[in-house]
Amino acid sequence: MCLNHNELHVANGEYRDLKRTTILTVLKITLAIAFIFTIFLSPARAIGVEIASVTPTNRRGEIGDTVRIIGTINKTDGLYRIWFKSAYASKMVTEASATGNTVDATFSVPKLPGGNYIVTLQDVEMNINATTEFFIEPTCYIEAKMLTPPKQMQENSTVEIYANITGGLPNTIYSANITVKAPTPANETYSTLATLTNTANTGVGNTTVVYPTHFSGARIPHTNYTGTYTVTFNKTLATNTFFIGLTNSTEYHRLEHVDIKAAGYKPNENVTIKVTFQGTTIDPKVSVNATKGGLIAANWPIPSNASIGTYTINITSTLNVTRKNPPDIQSFMVPGFYINITTRNLAREIVPNVAVQVFEDKKSVVNATSTSKGLVQMKLEIGNYTCRAFYKGEKVSESSINVTKADWLDFDCNLTNLKILVIAVVDGVEIGVPEAKIYLTRENKTVITDINGTAVAHSLLPNYSYVLNASRYDMPPFNTTNIQQLPTKDWVNITIICPTVKLEAYVTDGQKQPIAEELMVRAQELMGGLYYQNNTLNGTAVINCAIGRYKIEVYGKRANNYLKLNETTVNLFEETQIPMVCKIYGLNMSIKVIDYFGQLIPNVNVELQRENLQYPPSESNGLVTFNNIIGGDMRITVYLSGQSNPCVTLTSFVDSSKVIEIKLEKYVVLAGFLVETSSLTTAIIIVATAILVLSIEVYKRRRLKSHKSSS
Repeated sequence: MCLNHNELHVANGEYRDLKRTTILTVLKITLAIAFIFTIFLSPARAIGVEIASVTPTNRRGEIGDTVRIIGTINKTDGLYRIWFKSAYASKMVTEASATGNTVDATFSVPKLPGGNYIVTLQDVEMNINATTEFFIEPTCYIEAKMLTPPKQMQENSTVEIYANITGGLPNTIYSANITVKAPTPANETYSTLATLTNTANTGVGNTTVVYPTHFSGARIPHTNYTGTYTVTFNKTLATNTFFIGLTNSTEYHRLEHVDIKAAGYKPNENVTIKVTFQGTTIDPKVSVNATKGGLIAANWPIPSNASIGTYTINITSTLNVTRKNPPDIQSFMVPGFYINITTRNLAREIVPNVAVQVFEDKKSVVNATSTSKGLVQMKLEIGNYTCRAFYKGEKVSESSINVTKADWLDFDCNLTNLKILVIAVVDGVEIGVPEAKIYLTRENKTVITDINGTAVAHSLLPNYSYVLNASRYDMPPFNTTNIQQLPTKDWVNITIICPTVKLEAYVTDGQKQPIAEELMVRAQELMGGLYYQNNTLNGTAVINCAIGRYKIEVYGKRANNYLKLNETTVNLFEETQIPMVCKIYGLNMSIKVIDYFGQLIPNVNVELQRENLQYPPSESNGLVTFNNIIGGDMRITVYLSGQSNPCVTLTSFVDSSKVIEIKLEKYVVLAGFLVETSSLTTAIIIVATAILVLSIEVYKRRRLKSHKSSS
């Protein structure tokens, strides 16, 4: 079918319209997909500034209460601020950086006037806010001002009472109904109406009143009772207490005077003051007459032998003229002083488990044992005491102490430190022997020498006999030393000799023939510390060693480097001879470098290395020999001629004379030249292909020629 020119033009127009419509449709779909990704999936989408929750959930609190706000801001890890704002006050309560976009802030209700506040969470960088409401409620506070303990107020005293309101409305005057209730069982209540200062713009008002001066009630207000008085602010808004006593303090030490005051008695009324301790009355009793105002005043001295503990003072009317309810009864303490004693031996070291007894006038007042830090803590009152110390049932000290205050004291005990040095005399040189065990029979304990051969037995009882048994490796004792009577001094030194034995090492080669070369034989004790060495003479080395267990090593020297030939372990508790066969000594090692077909590769450099020793490189025509080497783990490196990087590196353990063959399959020796196997293979394939193509062409020409001839 053929189209004429007009039909072809129409067809082309329809094709262009279809193409344009298709492009527009694809573009619309692409824009729609991009819009969906932008709205719903884009990570850069704005989070929003929002307050999600507030604690407390009722959004009310007093000044100082804890508030927690959780929310979000737009700026990731951005700075945020939280404000409390009202018509008459504004305060920023926190400023911090968000974690991601999350805000989790905890703060206290700020000191502001009470009322309703707008709490604002501000995204500082984006300058976007979220708000909520919070109501600050007024807080009432009341306090009776007391003396610093152990001092206390006495009967007939006046007491200042401080009342306060925070979080009140601004520019408001508040009134406080302050009530004082006498101690139980007295059913007496007194009150006063006080005006707090103007709260101004801070919402804070306060006042101070004096009890009983500013108070009134059914009776005349007073502090004639001993006990706890209760103070209230408008009955329930705030509560506090104060204590009125008979004495001016709750604690006294020996020889101090107890100041006693009481009120509420008849003029000139006679009263009896009695002090008891653990139910027993302490003489003398005190008899006092009241003043014209009904006041009692007296002093009672703490006895010089008063025990530590709680005392009770009781004031009663001699003829029962006045009966107070609650009665005039109060306790006070004779507390003693903290005395800390550290028990030490004559070398000034702390000693635990020392029993300390303290006596006063031959009466035991303290029995204690020193802790692991040598500490004995006790309480003693003013006076002179005798202290005795006992260690393992033996008295080791007695001394006197005078107590006037809290103190730290050292208690020196007659205990001696025994320093033991274990040495071995090797070739005329004294050497400390480590890890020697010294068993002390009387103490039934064992001490072990350190790296220098020294051991210390701490805090031994002097003037006793001790037996010291020295051994190593749990073998029978090599030395027994008797100390007839240990002196009473800080340190006693004693030296114990450890015996030595002779070791003969016979060093041979792999054929068990003595090695004439001078070798080094080293003896290293397994527990460390002891070390000896000597050189061989005609294959024999003689070493004197302290008894013990040793690792014996033989070393040969090559180019100022010592290479290990052999090692073994022996017990040296008597004269010992050991053979040391060094199979890897004096070996001859050949290295043969061949190509893919097993041909020797000429002009290669071979390096041989063992530990820190590198044998000189040797150039060969494929076979190189190293003579008189010391075997072991050998590192072999092969370099091709004209190359600085090795073509082969390998490790081989050599324990006999041998030839090691290294095959470089990557190379082939061809007409004296080194050719890579891959290149040779490629050349062979090309040549073979050329020959094949040439053969086919020749064959085709011959056949064509034959065909023409037959035609």
